[in-house]
Amino acid sequence: MSLRISGLTKSFDGVPALRGVDLHVAAGQVHALLGHNGAGKSTLIKCLGGAYPPDAGTIEVNGATFGRLTPRESISAGVAIIFQTLSVVEPLTVAENIFLGQEWTRWGLVHQRAQEAVAAELLARVGASCAPRDRVGDLPMGQRQLVEIAKALSRSASVLVLDEPTAALSGTESDALAARVDDLRTQGLAVVYITHLLAEVERLADAVTVLRDGRVTHHSPMSGHTRQRLVDAIAGPGGAPARSRRRTPPPGPPKLAVEALAGPGFGPVSLRVAQGEIVALYGLIGSGRTRLLETLFGSRRRTAGSVLLNGRPLTASRPAAALAAGLALVPADRRAQGLFAGLSAQDNALLPSVARLARHGLRDRRAERRLFSGVARALGVRPFAPALPVAKFSGGNQQKLMLGRWVNEARRTEVLLLDDPTQGVDAGSRTELYHAVRGVADRDGVAVLFASADPEEVVALADRCLVMARGRVIRELTGPRLTEAALLSMVHDAGGVR
Repeated sequence: MSLRISGLTKSFDGVPALRGVDLHVAAGQVHALLGHNGAGKSTLIKCLGGAYPPDAGTIEVNGATFGRLTPRESISAGVAIIFQTLSVVEPLTVAENIFLGQEWTRWGLVHQRAQEAVAAELLARVGASCAPRDRVGDLPMGQRQLVEIAKALSRSASVLVLDEPTAALSGTESDALAARVDDLRTQGLAVVYITHLLAEVERLADAVTVLRDGRVTHHSPMSGHTRQRLVDAIAGPGGAPARSRRRTPPPGPPKLAVEALAGPGFGPVSLRVAQGEIVALYGLIGSGRTRLLETLFGSRRRTAGSVLLNGRPLTASRPAAALAAGLALVPADRRAQGLFAGLSAQDNALLPSVARLARHGLRDRRAERRLFSGVARALGVRPFAPALPVAKFSGGNQQKLMLGRWVNEARRTEVLLLDDPTQGVDAGSRTELYHAVRGVADRDGVAVLFASADPEEVVALADRCLVMARGRVIRELTGPRLTEAALLSMVHDAGGVR
């Protein structure tokens, strides 16, 4: 039971995501895989799971070597990947989830009693407290995670990949999962453990590999490692360079003032963002950063606190009211929550502004084209192809179109909220997006509040950074103190709810 990846290479539209990656995980070993968002971790495990075909290199599982894997071949080879977003089906029972897609049948009917008996054995093996007939939707997140692991074991998995497994777990659930991982190690599984939490690496890992820009930049056994050595390995030589200039908030009242804001899963949180200032909310998945942004935007209800926009109370309880007040949100998942794949680039960028541009109740195509030209020029959208379906654009240019939707001559955006602004964007496009966001702040005076789990991104873009953990702001970093190493050293404190 082992995994050996050799020389794995993968590019998207000519942009390298993996550059000759090597990784060896022996049976009975927990191997931590570390790196920033965009370092190549997700691409690597998707190649292993059969979602992406690698351009070069080999994957060896239990002695069988593959140039590429299909999802079915990956499962048959003994690979099981448990992603951050669990694949359990909530209305089904635990046993039905475990055997989903591989049901035991007799005379054309599902043999439920036999499945439940085996499910009980698997649940005992992973230390779960739920029962085979429990509905998964009624289980706490930690138990759902164990159901996923039990499902992997039902398929004779020998290589288990856990992608940020404790992101949505409580401290008690995280401790319980750590004990289960120890059990799986003693059972001889090869475990790849992806996490941002250095305390988990110190607690569980036998070895560690660090990816940066698609390359392996560090590999070693964990014995003798200090946390600072791991921080230095992830950050790279000197870490990301600090911004040469950070804006100092101007005197006077802030553009956005949040006082003791609270909602389900976060708070109380207080913060200020000045005109033209870019402020980061840094925290891992589960720190409460996304909930905070969504509550400000009115897509989640607030339970306490106040919000002032230009000194006036903002009581938006729905996104339409927030937009009318001048506050806009660009969500992290642009494909599911922002873009309309069947529409053109121009229609996607101008959709909220079409009515404002209309004349006598009819669309003014000339005005729309003129406005889109200004958006594309200001944000550097390429290619300039207004009629091209938005799905044909790169991730970076799609994100620019999302920015342009809220920042253009037809709209009055006072505060721009960005959730993981460069998620799924290549390194070159990231730099362009940073330039575009700074332009929005400097040129238009928009106050920008963005959430990110990437220290490199925070250092590159933010004037100030508020570190979030367990739903609250625990630290503020400014000026020379705002460094990648400083953020990484705090990452073990991050946690809480989504």
